[in-house]
Amino acid sequence: MLTRRALLKAAAGLGLTSFGFTGYALGVEPWAHHITRYRPRLSGWPQDLHLRIALVADVHACEPWMDLERVERIVVDTNALSPDLILLLGDYMAHHRFVRRTIPASEWARAFAGFRAPLGVHAILGNHDWWDDPNVQKRRADWWDAVEAVRRRHGPVRARRALEAAGIPVYENDAKRLAKGGRAFWLAGLGDQLAFRRLARSRARAATGVDDLPGTMAKISDNAPVLLMAHEPDIFPKVSRRVAVTFSGHTHGGQVALAGFAPIVPSRYGRRFAYGHIVEEGRHLIVSGGLGCSGMPLRFGVPPEIVLVELGGRDA
Repeated sequence: MLTRRALLKAAAGLGLTSFGFTGYALGVEPWAHHITRYRPRLSGWPQDLHLRIALVADVHACEPWMDLERVERIVVDTNALSPDLILLLGDYMAHHRFVRRTIPASEWARAFAGFRAPLGVHAILGNHDWWDDPNVQKRRADWWDAVEAVRRRHGPVRARRALEAAGIPVYENDAKRLAKGGRAFWLAGLGDQLAFRRLARSRARAATGVDDLPGTMAKISDNAPVLLMAHEPDIFPKVSRRVAVTFSGHTHGGQVALAGFAPIVPSRYGRRFAYGHIVEEGRHLIVSGGLGCSGMPLRFGVPPEIVLVELGGRDA
């Protein structure tokens, strides 16, 4: 028989468990990043073209959760991996109510200028880089009227200007031909797919992003293999096998996952593209869990990560 004392013990245990979960998710896991490594076997990538690629996604720079000291540590730890190129996958700005101070784009971009890779540092923008571009401070109810880039329906947003001022090129439906050891490949970057999402919802407009996948692919002029940066992984079903691998962020792996199950993933496909290395019909997608937080400053079961991807080489 379940006694009153047993019920009280169970309730106390549940309360302590909940307190412990919240404490860990708020005060422990979000604060330390680790390195996640992938070495996918790609049919569309030459085995003798060995490439080390570091992925940095969803920094969401703000205080106290992602201050400049943490950003600088991420830069140092990324450089220590000796990547051939570094890809910045968007969402550098923070957008949730638990922010003590928003770090100006000029400050975190100055830290990003410390990234080092022989084939360069390359960036795309994320949805928060569009949504957090206000030209004036207004009440939250009027916030979207104050988002200058969204209101005028084109950039450049502050994040792009800051990255370019730091010497980091920003790809928006663009592609560039690179080479290592005499072997060429293309790096393409897609414009953000959700740039105008909230404006579209509130004003019944169809367009939600600045992405142009066909236009991006049209800039590739030879048969060299292609790498694609796309902040949101939702574009992946439209990506052809011409692309060797697509790199994305945005989902944070759900940010909270219990036994590998993420109940909330910001994707129209649910958990299909939530995290990790996904292969569908011979096409490859790698989704980073990212580094910062969005919505709530909580992480559980999806620790912050820098991703290192190795392509080609003798073991590929």
